[in-house]
Amino acid sequence: MTASYVSCNLSLLAYGAVFEKEDPKLRYLPLAVQQKQIIVTCNYEARRHGLYKLQRVTEARKKCPDAIIMLGEDLTRFRNASKENYNFLKAFAWSGRAERLGFDEVFLDVSDMVDYNLQMLSPNSLQSSFFHLSRKDPTLGFGFDCSNIAGHVVPGDRIGIHTSMDRDSSNLYLRLVIGSHLAQHLRHQLEEHQGYTSTVGISTSKLISKLVGNVNKPKGQTTLLPPYSVPNHGESNINSFLDEHDISKIPGIGFKSAQRIRDYVLARHAAFDGGIVYGGTKENVKVREVRLSPSMGVEVLEKLLGGFGSPKDIAVKVWGLINGIDTSEVARAREVPQQISIEDSYIRLDTMAEVEKKLKLLSRSLLSRIRIDLSFMEDHDEVSGEEKGIEHATSDSRSSRQWLAYPKALRLTTRPRPPLNPDGTRSRTFNRIARSCDMPSLVLDLSNSVEDLSEILVRETLVPLFHKLHPQKSGWDLSLMNLCAASISLTAASSRDGAGRDISKMFKMQEHVQKDWKFEDIANAAAVGSGSAGFHERALGAMDNEPQIKTKENFCDSVLKGKDEALEETPDNDNTWQSDDEVLGPTYTCNKCGSAMPDFATAAHERFHNLPH
Repeated sequence: MTASYVSCNLSLLAYGAVFEKEDPKLRYLPLAVQQKQIIVTCNYEARRHGLYKLQRVTEARKKCPDAIIMLGEDLTRFRNASKENYNFLKAFAWSGRAERLGFDEVFLDVSDMVDYNLQMLSPNSLQSSFFHLSRKDPTLGFGFDCSNIAGHVVPGDRIGIHTSMDRDSSNLYLRLVIGSHLAQHLRHQLEEHQGYTSTVGISTSKLISKLVGNVNKPKGQTTLLPPYSVPNHGESNINSFLDEHDISKIPGIGFKSAQRIRDYVLARHAAFDGGIVYGGTKENVKVREVRLSPSMGVEVLEKLLGGFGSPKDIAVKVWGLINGIDTSEVARAREVPQQISIEDSYIRLDTMAEVEKKLKLLSRSLLSRIRIDLSFMEDHDEVSGEEKGIEHATSDSRSSRQWLAYPKALRLTTRPRPPLNPDGTRSRTFNRIARSCDMPSLVLDLSNSVEDLSEILVRETLVPLFHKLHPQKSGWDLSLMNLCAASISLTAASSRDGAGRDISKMFKMQEHVQKDWKFEDIANAAAVGSGSAGFHERALGAMDNEPQIKTKENFCDSVLKGKDEALEETPDNDNTWQSDDEVLGPTYTCNKCGSAMPDFATAAHERFHNLPH
């Protein structure tokens, strides 16, 4: 990362905000969204009445009989709202680095915008500065006061803050000031044009910007002030800020990893809540206690978190996060998603008739999402599928649609419940097993309805795939099923106006791709880069940044780790951050022999089993 790296984390909307936009009167009433028998989210008015996330619906109704509880099983409206807001914000990022996390968060790398506007500043008139939103149009932008930071700050005391800093911290502070005013502008634009409020965190890494953005919710923005590094191993503002968080609140450290760290620090097993929501700890252990714990370090974390099937360098990464070091970059905006997955959970699913019924529901949702996300209207004057949702994508006008991209693989994932223990109890587990195959070509058939295609897909592909995953005719008891369209590739354009691989985009990317091979005038480069000093060190010692193994589709039974595992790897992304549509887990375990292996080795391992013995 460069010394000018500035990251904004925007928390855009919750499920409830979508309903509130549709009916503004709901903003002033206690509103909650229900999935199954659980409250998945609620607005702040509902929280004042005692409602909270992951609360039972029956308990919520007792707490607040007047609460309006909306059904949120169909995620279409939330996905569409999330995509619209993401595209709106992405248009502001010059670098194209706009990364969506789940439905309601977006990371923006605005380093280049900050650098450019830093060069445009007049030191003698900071109060009347102008933020340029375009390099080409000098009139496009807004005025701002660069002598003061916008929004809230951590630590909270602003008095004499700039004059008390050293030169390095002052340079960083000025960049953060510029970033804070851009964040404020984005928030106002989002509310004015999209109708959604947002909360923003501003810092120099995804880790800190995400956490500091949680400080002033709702509708606030917060910047973590320098110094970010202190000589002689002193405590920086990053350490002071992180130290007050429970270890499980650090993004990238999941429940199981946090529990193992707690056990080590407490020198005993830390108690946790084993109720309906698995993963709630009863004992908080703060980051400071972990960081300053005797002998705590990479070696100890490797013993606690490493082992067979663990992500490579997990100890180094977790130790870095504990010390406020996050080297992951904001990912570039993708034209299409890497994969699309649909899943549902069940109280009990143990008959083939019920499995087929649920597979039909999942496959219809998956096929509809594939059409919405991976196809476009050939006639651009018509209303797009994204604007009208699934209903339009499955209507009679589908023949005018063209494919932008297509999935090459189909994956079925299940989560069986373990058998009962001798005492009648059942152990908790989030382990999943999965099986993949080539995506049937019928999925790309736009001449038939989603309902007709799902019937064929279930009968000819998914049921046989399920039998391979669960060879026994009975005895399995499933708590979850997931369907995933993976290995999505762009199509080749059928005409010069096509939406496939556009050669013009290749030339637009040429400047970025070749930037490391260009020679610049040393004097000019020194003048431009003179303000880059002062950025804090982003590595703890010599951290190994070797790329991680990418996920590959395979045809061997596999065990995928549950969502509670720490730092699970996702394709083409740093494994600290995961989105809602990504299937987790970097390794596979063969059901035939129990061997665990990296993803790339699964095909060869299956050929080994097929060899004559």
